[in-house]
Amino acid sequence: MDRIACVNVPEFPLQILLRRHPEWATLPVAVLDRDKAQGVTLWVNEAARRVRILPGMRYASGLSLSSQLRGAEVPASEIGEGVESLGRTLRFYSAGVEPSPEEPGVFWLDASGLSLLYPSLRQWASAIRSDLVAAGFRASVAVGFTRFGVYANAKTASDPAVFETAEEERARTATVRLDRLGLEADMRETLARLGIHTVGGFLDLPANSVKKRFGADVHRFHLLARGALFAPLCAQPPPEPVAASAHLDDPEGNLERLMAVVEMHVRALSARLAERGEVLAALALRLSFDGAEPAAECLRPARPTLDVEQIVDLIRLRLDSVLSAHAAARGVTDIDLSLEGMPAVHAQGELFAERTPRDLEAAARAFARLRAELGDGAVVRARLRDGHLPEARFEWEPVARIETPRPREVRLPPLVRRIYARPVRFSPSRRRDANRDLAAHLDDGSVRETLGPYIVAGGWWQREVQREYYYVRTANGRSLWMYYDRPRVCWFLHGEVE
Repeated sequence: MDRIACVNVPEFPLQILLRRHPEWATLPVAVLDRDKAQGVTLWVNEAARRVRILPGMRYASGLSLSSQLRGAEVPASEIGEGVESLGRTLRFYSAGVEPSPEEPGVFWLDASGLSLLYPSLRQWASAIRSDLVAAGFRASVAVGFTRFGVYANAKTASDPAVFETAEEERARTATVRLDRLGLEADMRETLARLGIHTVGGFLDLPANSVKKRFGADVHRFHLLARGALFAPLCAQPPPEPVAASAHLDDPEGNLERLMAVVEMHVRALSARLAERGEVLAALALRLSFDGAEPAAECLRPARPTLDVEQIVDLIRLRLDSVLSAHAAARGVTDIDLSLEGMPAVHAQGELFAERTPRDLEAAARAFARLRAELGDGAVVRARLRDGHLPEARFEWEPVARIETPRPREVRLPPLVRRIYARPVRFSPSRRRDANRDLAAHLDDGSVRETLGPYIVAGGWWQREVQREYYYVRTANGRSLWMYYDRPRVCWFLHGEVE
């Protein structure tokens, strides 16, 4: 008997939203169809479900149940790009992958004929889930015999669910609650008033009266749950890559001549993307050198586009940097280009376009140029994290998108403490009197005042740390943030307050 699997990345647009706002992770969160009080919640997390906020509610109704509810829109283009990326990942495990057109994040996979590649279907399902978790997504997998059975169990299973018999699948499916499936909120409430909360109770309803009482959509759902509606797997073929290669007869190191070759291919590949109704989201460039290792680069415009001039400008900036870094090589011998596309979204024109003093599109284009010239790590922001030492309590992460600043009014302007990437060794000494040692070795003026010590100790699990932090005010008006390292008997300058 053929086997089928369902991969469920629950509330996929919600996971995209939480990646954008990680500070909301512990709060009730909902994805809205529009960011208004009357906007409808499309997807909610577990924290929202615990306070009875369910999909289909108005945002204002959800706020009445929990004042901590957070909500925002997720553009359809961003969801489509994520679904396509997940589809590419899943095609590594099965040639037959069908994404759900109604629920982003739900995929059906052909699980037949895999015994020669994997010892068991459970290990195959575990490998899929581990790969998605490593990519930063919560996911569940169910393997069984019917499309609806694996769908319902993937909606509720935390570990991979693999059914050995069709009877086992039917028994487990009957216990699945209806509020976990894709029924509309009004229909769930109607069935709940009849005392029907699970798939088993729903299947006990007479098939002939379901259509008459609940309509065609619920009747189709009932037929799918019963297995009476045959729905074969409609796997999508992988998209044909939009790529080109160029071999140069002689090694070429001139930027302008290389750009003439690259621009010719970029224009042709962009036209192929336009024919498919897609726009360029990323461009992969691989350069083979005569006398040096190949260089692989990836460029992303500020937003998906088919503006060839903008794309060529980014390539020029990156290519100039790469040629400078490979100045010792005799030149480029081969050029490989690959374009990653995504569906184009045609925005409806607005009668009254909202204008803001800040041009976020211009900022995004400027940051894209910086990344092209200096590398992907050139545009970053600080993100707080748990750590024992001060320098371990934040990390730098790439800036994926530019958001409108939301400043708040403050009575007193905050002081800025600039922390050095590595503490600067200030004064070696063999004395144990920290204050006398500081006064004797401070080169930036005599000490006027010290505030401290603030002790940071521990590190026994890796290396013992005992630091005595001080705020030091000097005669020339500087406010230094320093610490005395007891084990190393030395002062270090760790930052400065402005």
